[in-house]
Amino acid sequence: MPNTPKAHYDGLMAEHYDWMFGAPLELKVAEQKALLGELAGWAHAGQLAIDLGCGSGFQSLALHELGYEVLALDISEKLLGKLAERVEATGVITRLGDIRKLDDHVAAASAQIVVCMGDTLTHLSSRREVRQLFRSVARALKPGGLFVVEYRDLAGSELLGLERFISIRGDDERVMTCFLEYSSPDTVVVNDLVQVRGDSGQWSLHKSSYRKLRLPLEWVRKELGAAGLGIALLRTGPMATLAAVRSD
Repeated sequence: MPNTPKAHYDGLMAEHYDWMFGAPLELKVAEQKALLGELAGWAHAGQLAIDLGCGSGFQSLALHELGYEVLALDISEKLLGKLAERVEATGVITRLGDIRKLDDHVAAASAQIVVCMGDTLTHLSSRREVRQLFRSVARALKPGGLFVVEYRDLAGSELLGLERFISIRGDDERVMTCFLEYSSPDTVVVNDLVQVRGDSGQWSLHKSSYRKLRLPLEWVRKELGAAGLGIALLRTGPMATLAAVRSD
């Protein structure tokens, strides 16, 4: 049986998370700062930003550099611990919590921006939970506030045969591969395999799997609209990016 996303990240991926992206932290933060600055502008002193599924903090740090007061929320203790070390002197608030319970963490109409980046959205267990999250985000945002969501679009054609095996990254110390199992029309099982070279030079295999949602882009657009979030920007590709504004 696949693990839960929390067990998958705490048991395997948190240790390799930053390495997997293949770029120094500063470059990843600068990349996210440029994207979010383009979407939301650059001066936001005192405005609240919420980073849903913050991981080790690429977006949280970018939002802080854009001037926001940042609340970073994640269910992975290990990833949140990495971020807490990085933001100790910044005022970014890190909180262990489930994004499905956003209403418990944030007052209504208090946030200027909410972001849900990487593949966080597909880690939810059903489309019903995605729908509920969109409504919670709409409640958390001020009128005119911005929701930026990014996710891997797995809803299209299924990969077949050896095409299901995807090389993620490799160097002299680690090699990461994943393969996909299309378990249903709505989900795909992601199997992550990480080979690690030990001090003796021997390689060991570390592995885990978890289930991701397949979310058609048109369905996401429709549900954002139903939640009162109007689409302001849409970028398609392997990673879909949508920016939506809460109506007054």
